[in-house]
Amino acid sequence: MSEAAERMSRVDTAWLRMDNDVNLMMIVGVWLIEPAITHAALRDRIESKLLKYDRFRQKVVRDAIGANWVGDEDFDIERHVVSETLPRKRGQSARAALQVRAGALATEPLDPSRPLWRFHLIEHYNGGSAVIARIHHCIGDGIALISVMMAITDGGIDPPKRRPRSAEDDDEGDWLADAVIKPLTDVAVKAIGMYGGGVVKSMEMLSQPHQLLSSLEVARSGYHVVRDAAALALMPDDSPTRLKGKPIGKKVVAWSEPVPLDHVKIVGKALNCSINDVLLACAAGAIGDYLREQGDDPTGKEIRAMVPVNLRPLEEAWKLGNRFGLAPLVLPIGIANPVERVYAVRARMNEMKGSYQPLLAYGVLAVAGLLIKPLQDALLGMFAKKATAVMTNVPGPATPLKLCGSTLRQSMFWVPASGDVGIGLSILSYAGGVQFGLITDRKLCPQPQKIIDRFEPEFEKLLMVTLMLPWGSEAGVAA
Repeated sequence: MSEAAERMSRVDTAWLRMDNDVNLMMIVGVWLIEPAITHAALRDRIESKLLKYDRFRQKVVRDAIGANWVGDEDFDIERHVVSETLPRKRGQSARAALQVRAGALATEPLDPSRPLWRFHLIEHYNGGSAVIARIHHCIGDGIALISVMMAITDGGIDPPKRRPRSAEDDDEGDWLADAVIKPLTDVAVKAIGMYGGGVVKSMEMLSQPHQLLSSLEVARSGYHVVRDAAALALMPDDSPTRLKGKPIGKKVVAWSEPVPLDHVKIVGKALNCSINDVLLACAAGAIGDYLREQGDDPTGKEIRAMVPVNLRPLEEAWKLGNRFGLAPLVLPIGIANPVERVYAVRARMNEMKGSYQPLLAYGVLAVAGLLIKPLQDALLGMFAKKATAVMTNVPGPATPLKLCGSTLRQSMFWVPASGDVGIGLSILSYAGGVQFGLITDRKLCPQPQKIIDRFEPEFEKLLMVTLMLPWGSEAGVAA
């Protein structure tokens, strides 16, 4: 008996229809595994674990107003878990060859007549194995897919049993209305509680029907919403650099070896900044130094990255789908002094806290999912014009994971960029280390490894400054 169709949410529909000639909306990940695992072992693990999530057995069937999730009656695990040999040119390292293959797969569309995911196993890679995973963004966001990937590792927990769906669950309309249109319920408080204390305080205040609110308090919250909506719409286009332009749709990927997370924490504590402040400052420094090497002068320039902001409780990540907003973060690439750059990043991060912009951006995505594709492209093009890059920062597990009895040595993933954005930056903590990854359009940045290779030297500068500080003193640079 065929499975009943399930309506795709408006936001997920927006992601489904966001594919274009230069950017496919796929999340691409790479796992490095030691010792090697077999194709049969990986296939059996994915079949026994991943397929417990109904979404991975469902294909997408579009109609005039959106799309439905429909069970694939001809589902075959062999189509979705494949084994391949890594092609290598003379003198090319295995790592470089793997990066080339991952970049090529990032531009290869998934079969639209089948469930929108695929795993590619490289059985012989540096004495172990490598897995390249491709999952369409309409299935879930980064937080959701990290949860799913954790589930297929050794000892991974199966998803909770879903309750029968009701008419109220057919779309995210109620959630969106509560969280954006009339932010007066606990749903919104829980959603935005993931990222911003200032917003949470305002929402909690407004969500208590028995609480008497002064006209000043109501006006203040209303003012913040109006201010952030205007800022999102009127934000100027990003600064021109060689990293911004018309992509050609050929992808190149690169990643770093991990930097010890404890060292990053030490630097953050010494400078009275967060771990994120330190990492983002290193990213800005690496990009600025790369531009200088290319003959450009980034002095006084800033570029904007659209940063996904989680809008769901982490314990609900297994439900899949997309529950995140977008917030613009300015990276001060023109500041050469590493400590000054850290404090500039901290100031910009503080400006983001308490902002309604992620919720408003989520609302824009939901509205986009209701529009015909040309109008959706025009609406979402607003984000592309405002930014040079998309950036994600996802915390992974603190201890190494096992897969089919082998150790998952390194994990990296890249989120897609929309519109004409050609740069994607990922920061992922895993097993006590922090690593950086870049996916770029070949026309805009043909050798992203040149940027990646600058992250660690930028961090070493900060570490050296930290070691030179008087023991037990506060950082000597004013914010």
